[in-house]
Amino acid sequence: MAESDAGLVRGVNPPSMIHIVDFSKSMKPAVLELILSIQREEFGFDMSEQDQPDLSDIPNFYQSGAGGFWVALADNEVVGTIALRDIGNNQGALRKMFVKATHRGSKYGVAAALLEQLVRSAEDKGIRELYLGTTEKFLAAHRFYETNGFGRVGLESLPEAFPRMSLDTRFYRRTLQE
Repeated sequence: MAESDAGLVRGVNPPSMIHIVDFSKSMKPAVLELILSIQREEFGFDMSEQDQPDLSDIPNFYQSGAGGFWVALADNEVVGTIALRDIGNNQGALRKMFVKATHRGSKYGVAAALLEQLVRSAEDKGIRELYLGTTEKFLAAHRFYETNGFGRVGLESLPEAFPRMSLDTRFYRRTLQE
């Protein structure tokens, strides 16, 4: 269960407490290591920081307007990330959702806690629609998004300002509470 105000999550039988915190520049090396290792080792994408300019300047790219970038910590280790890009018109793009393999699943609740933090922040800042893009390879992610209120949409349904990645082939939308 999430303790909303504290940003803490305790899963069914977690080995440690998970803390969801705002990204700070001191976390950048660990955040990059997590994201790049998952992209390369698990999904076979030959990606670097240079291929993802948003990672070079997380504060200006994500932590502006109604956006944000959050990090899940377990015993001060980065085990997850999620980002919200403010794309205008009360819309946001969910980006950079990654959870370390050792901390996936409902036992830990990391993905759910990260998404809860993003949704709560988006609603507080007036975002009414969330969009995301992913690849056909991320089957577990598809189930997670669909279970959490996202519906699949076609490319033609995306807002003009949506920051589409070249690898994105599957898109989702979720309407937030008024």
